Formats: sequence, structure tokens, C-alpha cells
Amino acid sequence: MDIAEFRRRGKEMVDYVADYIETIEQRQVYPDVEPGYLRPLIPTEAPLEPETYEDVIRDIERVIMPGITHWHSPYFYAYFPAASSFPAMLADMLCGAIGCIGFSWAASPACTELETVMLDWLGKMLQLPDDFLAGTHGQGGGVIQSTASEATLVSLLAARCKAVRLVQASDPQSSEADILSKLVAYTSDQAHSSVERAGLIGGVRMKKVPTDDSYSIKGAMLKKMMEEDKAAGLIPFYLCATLGTTPSCAFDHISELGPICNAEKIWMHIDAAYAGSAFICPEFRPLLNGVEFADSFNLNPHKWLLINFDCSTMWVKKRSDIIGAFKMDPLYLTHENQESGLVTDYRHWQIPLGRRFRSLKMWFVFRMYGLKGLQAHIRKQVGLAKEFESLVRADKRFEICAEVIMGLVCFRLKGSNELNEALLKKINHARRIHLVPCQLSGRFVLRFAVCARSTESHHIEEAWRHITQLTFELLQEPAH
Repeated sequence: MDIAEFRRRGKEMVDYVADYIETIEQRQVYPDVEPGYLRPLIPTEAPLEPETYEDVIRDIERVIMPGITHWHSPYFYAYFPAASSFPAMLADMLCGAIGCIGFSWAASPACTELETVMLDWLGKMLQLPDDFLAGTHGQGGGVIQSTASEATLVSLLAARCKAVRLVQASDPQSSEADILSKLVAYTSDQAHSSVERAGLIGGVRMKKVPTDDSYSIKGAMLKKMMEEDKAAGLIPFYLCATLGTTPSCAFDHISELGPICNAEKIWMHIDAAYAGSAFICPEFRPLLNGVEFADSFNLNPHKWLLINFDCSTMWVKKRSDIIGAFKMDPLYLTHENQESGLVTDYRHWQIPLGRRFRSLKMWFVFRMYGLKGLQAHIRKQVGLAKEFESLVRADKRFEICAEVIMGLVCFRLKGSNELNEALLKKINHARRIHLVPCQLSGRFVLRFAVCARSTESHHIEEAWRHITQLTFELLQEPAH
């Protein structure tokens, strides 16, 4: 493909993408294929001779689209949103074209410097304490990770490194292996599975703190567990608190948990992957009160801030804690400006060495939506969730299972878990809308998350009509 054909094909691809997004609700939201569907549709080996672009494009609808779950369909209500917007897509095109690998300042100064400034822009939108911003007298700063799972792992590994050094400072005879065997981390029994996985990868035990009636961790329960562990000779060193849990969007009491962690020199990381974006709205910002006690904080603009995957923003209060855990400086990665004190080399802030120019997406979206436009998007989706909640509450056959604070509604049919499992099966087999379940207090619960940027009131009403029609059919069946 030469540059002339690239120009032509690029414009065609933009048209294809625009048509896809414009007509997405006409596509079945959830694919009707069996595992292994794709292999028989394409040759068993790569072609020896080049094929034409037309051949490749023709196969998108034949091979790819039948196996796509359309996350950006207004009938997609599963998991949490995957953000997307036209400015972000255009920025991603530019990112792909520049194609730099921004592991150090010298590898592309703009890639590093724009990221530092964009994390400060977003930090200020969130009213984060100055300690977390790079452009202040504090010692903190922000970085883009791939996912919240990665941010949790990075924070846990940094906390582990810090804990070992702290113990060895007071007891130089302690071996690292001995200390590691005694370390204990904590998280909510409602936390995302990636937190437990971080403990697994980090080689430390992770204890789940029981939650209260609103599925949140309270200070007293954490304190009790920590006292018991210390009495047993263990070393508490890390807490991952969640603001907006995956099952029900519950909020841990960070204002209670923070002072406990600070007093015990325990690293508090806050995972606000989904809900964190909403803290740019003044009415939701109080949910972040207590962040001043945290050592690190993370949210995913690629969930709810119109910036497409991957873009997971993480702030640390002391950048030296992160750098101290990951820094390696082979000769081939050194450059003359790195000792100036003015330079950030983001390879020291993350697991991989390489990184894409992801801050371009933030820059495009923040400028083309503005803070007011981003707030309007969040408020609209919260409003749609409240609409769905009121439809559920008006039907005596159903119940709401957790407080609806943001864009997630947890609901179920009054009755057995089996009945609700049957309803969900019916919903997903019909493939008109897509939902996933969770478990709350031993009950099988349906999650309805407002996800697509294009979702409107009429989609919510249509989804509810569909759910109630299937419910009617289910309750007519003899077994129920």
C-alpha cells in the first residue's frame, strides 16, 4: 500500500467506522456463534502472496462482525462502560501514526510531558490534593497505566518494597524472604478479582475484609483484623479500598480507613476504576473525601470519560515510592537529561518498558468536550440509571438490591436464585439486550449498567419492556 492508496483507504475506513457507529443499534448486541466459529471461516495458514485490501475489508462482515459483542450498542448493559468518542478515535489514529515507544523522556519528549500535564489537568478536575500533582511543590504525580488491574499491582509491589525497607531499617537482621512471608494485604470482600490476583502475582497473602449492609468496608472491621494479624506475628502493609465496587458500585469508608492506615504505616491504594470519573461533578466529589490519606489513587477514563481503551490514570503521593520499586538503568536507556531532576522516565512507573502516546486521547477529549461536556455525559447516564430504577420500583414483582448512586442498577425478581438465573438466561438468549449478574448477600442479582454514549431514555424504556415481557413468559411456565 503506497501513500496515495493509504489516503483513499483511510477515508473509506473512517466512513466504515462512522456507518458502524451510526447503525450499531440495528446489529444484534450479543453474538450468536459457538466457540471455534472463526477457524473454519479463514484459511489454515497465512497467504504466501499478498491479497488485496478489498479482500481483507470484504471479510470484516463475514468473519469478524458475527463474533463481536457490540459494547457501544445502546442495548449493551453488561459489565461497566467502555468509553469511546470521535475525538479519542482521531487521537488514537495520530498515536498509531507517530508510533513512538515512550519509555523515557528522550524517546519522545512530548509523549512524556503531555502525559504529566494531562494527569495534572484531570487531577485538578477531581480536586485531588496538591500532593498528587506533578506541577506543585509536592513529591507526587500521575501516570497512565493500561488498566486498573495494573495500577493495583504496581501499587502493591511498591508497597511491598517499601514495607521490606521499613522493617529492615529497624531490624537489619531480617531477611527479605522472612519479611515477605509475614506480609499481609487487605481488601473488601466486594473488591474486583484483580486485587486478589495482584496478591497472587506479588506473592503476598491477601485477606478479604467483611463488608457492612451497604457492601462497604468500615474502619472498625479493618482495625480488628489488623490487630489480630499483628498479634499472630504478621506485618500488615497494604489496603486496597474500592470506590464503586464491580458488583454493586459500593463505596468503602476511606475517611475512616485512611487514618488507620496512616497510623500503622500501611499503604492505602484507592481503586475507583468506574466511579472515579464521576468525581469531576461537584455533587459526587464528597465520595472522594479521605483521598488525602491515600498513597495512590486510580480511575479508568476508558470507562466513563469518553477516552477509549486503554487509559487508566494513577496518581501517587510520593513518586519515589514507585520509582524505588521498579528503577533499572542499563546504559542503552540512559540519556543526558535524566539527572536534571526535571525529567520523568515513565518506564520506572509501570510493569512494561514500552508505552504508547496515550495522553493524546486525553488532550483531544478534554479540549473538545470541556469539563462541562464531560460532566453532562456523566449526569445524563446517572439520570438514565435513575429512570431504570424507577421502572423497577414501580413493578411489585421486582426489588432493588443496592443503593443506586451512579449508572448501575442491581435488581432481581422477588423469589429464588433459580428464578433469577432463568430470567437472565432468557434475556441473554434473546440477544436483544446484554446483562451480566453478580452475587449480593448470597442472592443472584441482575446488573443493569448504562454503558453506551448513545443510550437514551427510549432505549431504557425498551429494555424494561423487553425484560418485563420475558418475565411474564417465564412466570407462565409450569415450573415456576
